[in-house]
Amino acid sequence: MLTTRYVTGAPNWTDVAAPDLGPAVSFYGALFGWEFRPAGAGDLGFFERDGATVAGCRRAAPEQGPPSWTVYFRSPDARETVRAAEQARGRVLVGPTPVLQEGVTAVLADRAGAAYGIWQPGRRGGLDRAGETGALCWAELYTPDVAAAAAHYHAVLGLETSALSFPGGTYTCVGPAGEGEAGVFGGLVPLAGDPVESEPHWLPYIAVDDVDAVAARVRELGGEVRLPATDVPGAGRLARLADPHGARFAVLRPDPHTDGTD
Repeated sequence: MLTTRYVTGAPNWTDVAAPDLGPAVSFYGALFGWEFRPAGAGDLGFFERDGATVAGCRRAAPEQGPPSWTVYFRSPDARETVRAAEQARGRVLVGPTPVLQEGVTAVLADRAGAAYGIWQPGRRGGLDRAGETGALCWAELYTPDVAAAAAHYHAVLGLETSALSFPGGTYTCVGPAGEGEAGVFGGLVPLAGDPVESEPHWLPYIAVDDVDAVAARVRELGGEVRLPATDVPGAGRLARLADPHGARFAVLRPDPHTDGTD
């Protein structure tokens, strides 16, 4: 499960891109109790919970792609990471770009086309909170080829994978190099046979206390419940959702026996 100990390769930021910040701010404020703090020229800002930053929000024009959440990974040098991604047959969607004095970001795509971000810390090392209620706690990559994805992220970010057996199959866990089980922050999931996902992408999970209540609230707020609340042995209770603009995310009530978020 995620923590704010952001070693190289660990997710240290997430944000949602929306065509209009107003509806996005209203939706996530009503859903998670997040407060929005604008920054820059008004097309960028931060979601906060009890004064701590838990996510970002930015305006994106239609030509920049559909509304979506992006998961960012810590890099000590964004330019070097971009070069590594190109050498690993990935694509550069947005080159290294300073974000005020907070850090340097880039947005890349892996071999299958799944977009992901890079965050090189400046004044801000990453999110103020992670792995607790109301904050990013897990991330999954849905991909057509788990082995190819594992090779790409190992080459670019040094990520390592491990297999976790469960009744009926195996889950591919992923974490930063050398961190072992304690560093696992997510998984690589094959698209084939998934009841909801149909294209490669990273899906961020927000920790919540009541998955069913959050899913019901999403419907009330004009969003979509893509996968109803479901118990996953060893992980917890989860639901996959989308905001009114169509940006996909998930919520998770972690199993208290597997992490310290309870």
